[in-house]
Amino acid sequence: MPAVTVEDLLTLPRVSAPASTTARERPVRSVSTAPRGFEGEGFPVRRAFAGAEQADLDPFIHLDQMGEVEYAPGEPKGTPWHPHRGFETVTYMLDGILDHRDSHGGGGSITDGDTQWMTAGSGLLHIETPPEHVVVKGGLFHGFQLWVNLPADQKWNAPRYQDLRSGDVRLLTSPDGGSLLRLIAGDLGGHVGPGSTYTPITLVHATLEPGAQLRLPWRADFNALAYVLAGRGHVGDDRRPIDMGQLAVFGAGDTITLEARGSQESRAPKMDVLLLGGRPIREPIAWYGPFVMNTKAEVMQAVQDFQAGKLGRIPALHAGGNVDPSPEDG
Repeated sequence: MPAVTVEDLLTLPRVSAPASTTARERPVRSVSTAPRGFEGEGFPVRRAFAGAEQADLDPFIHLDQMGEVEYAPGEPKGTPWHPHRGFETVTYMLDGILDHRDSHGGGGSITDGDTQWMTAGSGLLHIETPPEHVVVKGGLFHGFQLWVNLPADQKWNAPRYQDLRSGDVRLLTSPDGGSLLRLIAGDLGGHVGPGSTYTPITLVHATLEPGAQLRLPWRADFNALAYVLAGRGHVGDDRRPIDMGQLAVFGAGDTITLEARGSQESRAPKMDVLLLGGRPIREPIAWYGPFVMNTKAEVMQAVQDFQAGKLGRIPALHAGGNVDPSPEDG
């Protein structure tokens, strides 16, 4: 880690520093540790949002850090075919290769800094698996999957798929040149990422050099979250400690501050952080497994539609194949 980098950060455009006289620092409301679990056919994950209140996460629903794990030959795993309705999945790979197929015709492979953005909308089936040559050889696997809610009037939009290559990501640096910012989606200080989103969000993968402070402008109408993928440091102007696998939730304001400790571990020499923000939807949420709707009746209808084959059929397996809409499917 990271998959996309540059040798000289000073060659990149800089995000302007927040105005010192008018900026309102966002306080840190909570820091929680992600519990470990397993997803799909058994690959290890950290449930990044498990310790946060849903109201603080809105418009985000779910975040899994997948790995980091070094697979032996024959060990790499994925997910079986499963349905989705009512939200978007954003899968970002740091190391390794993941193949995606869906019943709506979307799909492809992502690796080392690539992002696949799947809008389930009215519903589809999909599968995520390592390619056969990776299963045979094994290797490093590390990434994350984020679920972004859709407002009620967009949950029935037709499914769509975006394939964002590592070269598409907007590379920036912090005001002091001490951090690399990979802007995947949204606006950051006037710079725009390549991801096209129904729900307005900002998604950044930041790498802080040891001892670097990262102070960024942040939209006041967005929430603000920081999840540490690797390394350790501090968050907020009161410098609350934060470590790998922990999530910080910020309060109201228009500026966020993070700082990497001057001494890092040898296996994680820099601090890597996901910065997430979005405009809260503030609608009721009824969530069962791979269905995120507004009412229980809509969830039950999604299950019935899935069982009736209305969310699509597995390509080349139209005659059969049982698919279980498990609550743990990603």
